[in-house]
Amino acid sequence: MHKFIDVKNMTYEELYSNWYGRMKSFAREYVLSEDDAEDIVQDVFCELFPKYDERLHGINIVAYLYVAVKNRCIDHIRHRLTEEKSLNRMQDEFAHTLRMKFDSLEILDDGLFDETSVEDVVRRALDSLPERCREIFVKHKIDGMKHKDIAAELEISVKTVENQITIAYNKLREILQPYRSLLSFIL
Repeated sequence: MHKFIDVKNMTYEELYSNWYGRMKSFAREYVLSEDDAEDIVQDVFCELFPKYDERLHGINIVAYLYVAVKNRCIDHIRHRLTEEKSLNRMQDEFAHTLRMKFDSLEILDDGLFDETSVEDVVRRALDSLPERCREIFVKHKIDGMKHKDIAAELEISVKTVENQITIAYNKLREILQPYRSLLSFIL
């Protein structure tokens, strides 16, 4: 049992040396980490220092310390719970994405990677495009021509070239949807 200590006439240094350890033990019971308890109590004492002398006379300083440490512990735990919830949400999203990728790989037909099959899939997709749209897309994507060069060669506007390429991308994405994994290599 602690002996009675008269806190009313203590200097800040005496209060700190007599109550720091007790406050840290109190905080440690709730925040579960020695370092976090130390930080919390240190913050409370640092906040107390500038107003210790004249402004705190007439109040129960021990009660003040316990309430201040308690409130800091609550804030700390609330913050940790929010962090934990965010971390769990990110882990759930990552697990979901990983599961989708795993499922996608499992159902991916091994025959798709046969060179002729890939060529056939791409050729059929390109052949399904309107003739002018296909011509512009091939010049841009396969021949590597710039929009302005295609426009000059075909005597059309750059805007028309851009529109036709956008149409081609959209149609190819739709047609190649079952072959999603190949899209990143083709388009």
